[in-house]
Amino acid sequence: MEYKDYYKALDVDRKADQKEIKKAYRKLARKCHPDVNQNDSAAARKFSDLNEAYEVLSDPEKRQKYDQLGSQWQSYQRTDGRPEDFNWGKKQSASAREHTYRTADPKSFEELFGTAGGYSDFFETLFGGTNQGPAGRDHQFYHDAQPQRGKDFEHPVQVSLMEAFNGTSRVLEWEDGRKIDVKIPRGVTSGSRVRIKGQGGQGTGKNNSGDLFLQIKVLPDKRFLRDNDDLKITIFVDMFTMLLGGKLPVSGIDRSVNLDIPPETRNGRIFRLQKMGMPKMKHPDQRGDLYVTVETILPKNLTAGEKKLVEQWRDMH
Repeated sequence: MEYKDYYKALDVDRKADQKEIKKAYRKLARKCHPDVNQNDSAAARKFSDLNEAYEVLSDPEKRQKYDQLGSQWQSYQRTDGRPEDFNWGKKQSASAREHTYRTADPKSFEELFGTAGGYSDFFETLFGGTNQGPAGRDHQFYHDAQPQRGKDFEHPVQVSLMEAFNGTSRVLEWEDGRKIDVKIPRGVTSGSRVRIKGQGGQGTGKNNSGDLFLQIKVLPDKRFLRDNDDLKITIFVDMFTMLLGGKLPVSGIDRSVNLDIPPETRNGRIFRLQKMGMPKMKHPDQRGDLYVTVETILPKNLTAGEKKLVEQWRDMH
């Protein structure tokens, strides 16, 4: 029968406290869980060994008994595992060929190690079988191996303002060659997080993967300045239209309209065009507004006659 080093199985120091043991078990159990490693017999054995080690080291009484056995397992093996022959202690010296030992009779062996079976032969020999094995009871420790949700992933995505207006898609490719086509909805803004369900880290249970979140950044646009769901634009207008009034064509992000410019419109005036802005992300049938700022263009390269008219106009004022 092979000696099992439970501390090595959990990759913890022999002086590790209960918190460290529990943390190590959870980490390794998630990695070796059968749901994650289907049809992998090696992982299944590893998972079984982890449970056995945790069953002992998480129980102070069992751990004490296990620690008492210690290096004397070699001596116990040589007796073919008979409790009545079990002796333990330490050699005084090789040359003296003397031992300090204690012989445990069957009764004291039962008091030390219990009387019932469990997982491996090693476990059963030490702790017996009082319905402690996997088929005999619901493991209180087994809750640590319950399915765990996978981690969420985040991935940055840049889109143009027009893509944000219309909605778009991206093809994402993993290092393993797997590809997915993700949809980016209308109305996204810089800082929006688009959730792709189930495309994050793999969990330890079915349908228990994490999610993928796309971190959206909307790139600057040459024509429009975005303010949440509103758009802003500046248009230059000739002096005569500003003074006398008229129609001014304005190209929005998806359509053009004629803006009425009243006579004597002041320079820098802002006009609001309702529902010509960006769609709202949660309500894409609703839209923000378009704010149009008009700036006057003064004529250049005046002729002598034009300058004379301007002078007359000035004198009139």
